[in-house]
Amino acid sequence: MSRAETPTDNPVDESLNGWIKEELFLDFNLGKSNDVHQSIEEYVHYYNNERFSYALKYKTPVEFKSQLGCN
Repeated sequence: MSRAETPTDNPVDESLNGWIKEELFLDFNLGKSNDVHQSIEEYVHYYNNERFSYALKYKTPVEFKSQLGCN
């Protein structure tokens, strides 16, 4: 379990949260959004269905799961 205000306890999660925040603010204009929940839903759809991942051999998570037969 992580200690309060100690991001070094879990650097992988902290790094992922930073990437998500950066993409939300830069690519999805979260700072100017009137509907934050809608912006987050759009980002989740983008992340799962459109954003290619190097770790998944340049496939989206949905494509990768379908090729594994995990539908």
